[in-house]
Amino acid sequence: MFNGDSLFYSRLLTELTLSFHIIYATIGVGVPLMIMIAQWVGIKKNDEHYILLARRWARGFVITVAVGVVTGTAIGLQLSLLWPNFMELAGNVIALPLFMETFAFFFEAIFLGIYLYTWDRFEDQRKHLLLLIPVAAGAAFSAVFITIVNAFMNAPQGFDVVNGELVNINPILAMFNPAMPTKVAHVVSSAFMTSAFILAAIAGFRLLKGSDHIYHKKALYLTMKLGLIFSIATAIIGDFSGKYLADYQPEKLAAAEWHFETSKDAPLILFGKLENGEVKYAIEIPKALSILAYTDPSAEVIGLDQIKEEEIPPLYIHYLFDIMVSIGVWMTLLSFVYWLGMKRSWSFINSKWYHWLIVLGGPLSIVAIETGWWLAEVGRQPWILYGLMKTSDAATTSGHVDMMLILFAGLYLILAVGSAIVLSRMFRRNPVERELEERRAEKGGAVQ
Repeated sequence: MFNGDSLFYSRLLTELTLSFHIIYATIGVGVPLMIMIAQWVGIKKNDEHYILLARRWARGFVITVAVGVVTGTAIGLQLSLLWPNFMELAGNVIALPLFMETFAFFFEAIFLGIYLYTWDRFEDQRKHLLLLIPVAAGAAFSAVFITIVNAFMNAPQGFDVVNGELVNINPILAMFNPAMPTKVAHVVSSAFMTSAFILAAIAGFRLLKGSDHIYHKKALYLTMKLGLIFSIATAIIGDFSGKYLADYQPEKLAAAEWHFETSKDAPLILFGKLENGEVKYAIEIPKALSILAYTDPSAEVIGLDQIKEEEIPPLYIHYLFDIMVSIGVWMTLLSFVYWLGMKRSWSFINSKWYHWLIVLGGPLSIVAIETGWWLAEVGRQPWILYGLMKTSDAATTSGHVDMMLILFAGLYLILAVGSAIVLSRMFRRNPVERELEERRAEKGGAVQ
């Protein structure tokens, strides 16, 4: 292959790996908190349904963790194989957060194992619940530390550049870079939101399939309420992310919003189509971009006219932004209507068509996560290390990346199909009704 081919296939393989890994990583970050909340509610209300909810979620979570470990390992491998020049330049800086991410995972895995094998060994369930705190914390901090690496790539600091090398490295200063607060908060909150809506989709699907058990209704209500809380949090943090971009990466904001000319009272462009440099069929919200960027409807927002042509990100990121925001707004409204409908006893929220909307919300939330990551990564182009190293200078020149792409794609296909089959059989062979009946027999008829 030519060097250009190596770059193309390196980017394609990295995108494939991250796109596949982000699904399991998101579940891995969000589900432990959902388990902990369900078990806490069960203890507080003395409700065996919520306890069983935590127990069943924990079983499925183990499968997703196993797949996440494989894909996470693949990412670490590909950093060195596909982007050797980047690792040579920045490896000493990102080594600390990468190590801390590994430590956080081990911390989570140790307590997860203890938690799983001590379900019936505690008479006081509150002691068992305490084991989930390090599990949830470890999962969240895994996301924190790996996102810090990504934040550093967007806002590198904590070093001096001498003869093209990074010296006098301060890893703590590098970790706490300007991009870190908004990126970390957005990743963690969106993981909680997405996990809640995925679990809600599962509960909604069981109700659609004819299981009218109260267990699924409680699961649906709990997860939709949590999804609403975290979707609002994600939207607020997203607003801060826009303000960060306006100050530190104006070209990404301008490309995502199709803001071509620097101007005051800048409008926000939603949807639309770009034809020969002209925006058509778009919805224009007056002054909204100035508000998003600086909380001032009259503020001046830098446009692409002030950016070097070779440093303008691909303009199709506007579509990624629209998809991400549209799904986020839709899921917020869907969950709010469901929560309000439960409070007001509206009958339509228990209808089949509304349950179908909830079920579709699960995959839609995954699409939002994917488009959000594509927006973040493609929007940084042409830089792999913002302002210091371009992606084209970081890639390997190996002629075998195309073969790696085929092999890893096959691996991911096997993992996706295998995990889906295992999860499906795990819960189909052990339905809620049977497990409740068995626990009722163990407890002398206490469980309904």
